[in-house]
Amino acid sequence: MTLIRSLRHCAALTLLGSALISGQSLAAEKTECIAPAKPGGGYDLTCRLAANGLLETGLLDRPMVVTYMPGGIGAVAYNHVVGVRSDDENLIVAASTGAAVNLALGKFGRFGPDQVRWVGALGVDYGAVVVSADAPWHNLDELLQDMKKNPGSIPFGAGGTVGSQDWMKAALVAKSADIAPRNLRYVAFEGGGEALAALLGGHIKVFTGDLSELQSQLEGGKIRVLAALSDERQEGPYADIPTAKEQGYDVTWPIWRGYYMGKDVSDEQYQAWVDRLTELDDNPEFAKMRADRGLFPMHKFGPEFDQYVKSQIQQFKDLATEVGLTK
Repeated sequence: MTLIRSLRHCAALTLLGSALISGQSLAAEKTECIAPAKPGGGYDLTCRLAANGLLETGLLDRPMVVTYMPGGIGAVAYNHVVGVRSDDENLIVAASTGAAVNLALGKFGRFGPDQVRWVGALGVDYGAVVVSADAPWHNLDELLQDMKKNPGSIPFGAGGTVGSQDWMKAALVAKSADIAPRNLRYVAFEGGGEALAALLGGHIKVFTGDLSELQSQLEGGKIRVLAALSDERQEGPYADIPTAKEQGYDVTWPIWRGYYMGKDVSDEQYQAWVDRLTELDDNPEFAKMRADRGLFPMHKFGPEFDQYVKSQIQQFKDLATEVGLTK
């Protein structure tokens, strides 16, 4: 009788082990990335970067589902994860420097950065100061010297309202030349694509966008990038673009493309995602995929990324206070 019970117990454990393994495999297959915006923007790119990379390198068995959840420049998705799916181990959400700005400004409601788990970033982009190819300015200094005479006479434009990261790029550039950001004439657009179209149409004179969204326009010769907001010049099609720093204006704006998860996801499952993204980041095949999308390596995952995001949010809070957005 004891032997039979032992055999039954072993069989039950074997079945349980098989079920757990099967469940883990199924969990790996049913992954999802929420893009907190409409299709076609930076958050879509961020989700696709993970989805395509994980699938093509064999780190996922089947395609990751990409779900679009626009609203509040990321606030709807953030509140959804915090309130509804805080323990969903198969869900990651696209985030960026823009999300950090919104958290710093309190635009995600009562929730702060500690309400989620910051997983890592697969790439980084950099801000850029852009004018049309026939603009009278050939470098950043020429533009800023004209702005000093009458800041309101040169309309800036970008995706997002006053307080957004694209506005903050313009504010920092102005501030670097001792121009009060409040005196800028800023035109808000729904996204970078609309702002770029407005620049090409002559409706605005300066566009503060991102390097990655400019590659096709650079090749077509329709724009002139006065400055990249990076610490150093970038390679490839961006090699001829000077940084603001090398032109004497100490302005940088890195735009990371990363992910967060719900706060109640287990340490084990959180670490599994950290390991998965780290392995993807180390893959040479993925490196080419990232470069093809105009992004550059970042290499920040797990606790290091968590600390980086929270530190950045504090910096943005300080900046917002300095320029009068918050008290």
